[in-house]
Amino acid sequence: MAKNREADINRRRFLELTSMTTAGAAALWFGATPPALAEELSDDLSEATFAHLQAAMASHRLTSEQLTRRYLERIENFDRGGPRVNAVIEINPDALTIARSLDVERRARGPRGPLHGIPILLKDTIDTGDRMMTTAGSLALAGPPAATDATIVARLRAAGAVILGKSNPSEWASHRSFRATSGWSAVGGQTKNPYVLDRNPSGSSSGSAAATAANFCAAAIGTETDLSIVSPASANSIVGIKATTGLTSRAGVVAGSHTHDTIGPLARTVTDAAILLGPMTGVDPLDPATSGSAGKFFSDYTRFLDPEGLRGARIGVLRQTFAGFNQETDAIFNQAIQTMRDAGALIVDPADLPTARQIATDRSEGTVHAFEFKADIVPYLASRPGLSVHTLADLIAFNNDHADQELAFFGQELFLIAQFTTNLNDPVYLSALQTCLSLSREQGIDAALAQFNLDALVSPTGSPAWCTDLINGDHLISPFPTPAGMAGYPTVSVPAGFSFGLPVGVSFIGTAYSEPVLIKLAFAFEQATKARKAPTFIRSLNLGQVDNVEGS
Repeated sequence: MAKNREADINRRRFLELTSMTTAGAAALWFGATPPALAEELSDDLSEATFAHLQAAMASHRLTSEQLTRRYLERIENFDRGGPRVNAVIEINPDALTIARSLDVERRARGPRGPLHGIPILLKDTIDTGDRMMTTAGSLALAGPPAATDATIVARLRAAGAVILGKSNPSEWASHRSFRATSGWSAVGGQTKNPYVLDRNPSGSSSGSAAATAANFCAAAIGTETDLSIVSPASANSIVGIKATTGLTSRAGVVAGSHTHDTIGPLARTVTDAAILLGPMTGVDPLDPATSGSAGKFFSDYTRFLDPEGLRGARIGVLRQTFAGFNQETDAIFNQAIQTMRDAGALIVDPADLPTARQIATDRSEGTVHAFEFKADIVPYLASRPGLSVHTLADLIAFNNDHADQELAFFGQELFLIAQFTTNLNDPVYLSALQTCLSLSREQGIDAALAQFNLDALVSPTGSPAWCTDLINGDHLISPFPTPAGMAGYPTVSVPAGFSFGLPVGVSFIGTAYSEPVLIKLAFAFEQATKARKAPTFIRSLNLGQVDNVEGS
C-alpha cells in the first residue's frame, strides 16, 4: 500500500538522522527505570525551558545542532523504542541542517529572539512546504507534501524555531466518528500517555501534548475545535493555550470548522507557551478571521507574566455542569481554588453561566461543524497538488476502499452526517450557528463575566486519563461541548495536580482576545503550585501502591 511505502521512507529518513540504539530503554516498558536511564530522565534536557536552552547556547555550552540531535536521540529511545510513546509521526529530514544554519547565524549576528534554534513539533494537520507530509493522520493525504508553509509555520521559522517534525494527531482531528479513539490515526497508530502508558493522551492534539510532556521537543503546536488543545494539556500535565479564534492564522491547516478552529502552543511552562504564542499572532490576508485581531494581538505575551497576577483578581468558579462530574478531579479543583484564594484572588463561587444547562445538552455546535467541515475541506484539498481526493465524498470513498486500515476500529459516521448537509446558506446551518454563538458568548461567558464583575472564569479542564480502548472508543469524563469552544474564546489550561499518578489541569477562561489576562492568572497559579512533574513512563497503574491525590 502507499501508506506502507511512505512509512518505510519515513523510517529511513529518521535512521539517516540518528544511529542511536535503544538498549536499556525497553526496561521502562516494564515499569522500572534502570540506572543507565536515570541520568537521561533527570539531565538538563529533561524539563529544560526556552530560557535554559538559550542560556546554554549563549554561553557556548550547547548549539542548536547539538540540541536537535539530543531531542532526536530521545525520540529514538523513548518514542520509537523503550516505552514507545508513539507521539512523533515524522521527523523533519532537514532539522539538523536548519539547526546548523541557525548556529552559524547566531555566531555571526546573534539570536533573532527567544525561539532562535529551539526545536518544536507541529501537529500533523499543519502544512510545511518542505519534505514532510501533512496527513491529518489519514492515508488519503499521505503522499506529496504541501506546496508552501502554513502561515504560522512561516512565522515560527522567521522567529528562528527549528521545525523538528510532525506529531501524531487523532485522525481528522476526531471529526470522523463519534467513537474515535483519541491519539489514533491510520498513518501513525496509537499515541500513549507518557505518565501511564495504557492511558489515553486525550484530544486531537494528543501527539503534540504527549511529545512535549515526554521532553521529545522544547514545545509543540496544536489545533483545537473544541477541547483538542486543553484536554491533552490537562492529561499530560503541560500548559495549553487555546487562542481566540482569529488570533492565529489557520491558512495552511487542515480544515475542521472556520467558526471554531484555532491554533495554539503546548509547552511545559506558561512562560514558554507565552513566548511561542507571540510570533504566531497577527493579521493574515489568507485567513479573513484574523482581521478581527487587528489592534488586539501582541508579538510578545511575556510582558503579562506576573507572579502576583492572582492578587486582587476576581475569578468566577464554574460549577454547574462543569464540575462535579468526577470526584478525583473535584478534589484537585477545590485545592486549586484554595491556592488562588491564598494568592490573593477574590473567588466568586459559584459563578455559573446562565446558559450552562442549555450548553450541556445543546447540539448546535455539532451541526455547525458538520456543515463547515464539508464546505471547508474542499479549498484545503485544492491547495494540496497531487492528492487523489478533492471532496468529502472522495474521502468517504477512500475510507471504504481502505477499510481494513482506515475503518478497522471505528467508522466515519460524522463524515456521513456532514456529507448529507447542503451549503452555508441553509437556514438549518444559520440557525445552529446563531444558537451556538449566542448561548456561549453574550448569554454565556460574557454574561457571567459581567454579572459577577469577573476578570476570568475557572473550571476543571478534564478528568484523569482513561484507559485507551480501541474497541469502544474514548471514555471522556468532561463537559462537552465547552463554552469556550463554542464561543471561539480563549482558554489556558495549567497543571493543577495528580490523581492516582495521572495529571489533572484547570482552565482559565475569558472573553475574546483576553489572552493577556489569562496568561497572567495562569502564570501566577503555576508559580504558586509548581504542580507539573515529568513522566516516568509507567506501564500501568498499580492502584495499591500510589497515593490517591497529589495536588497543588
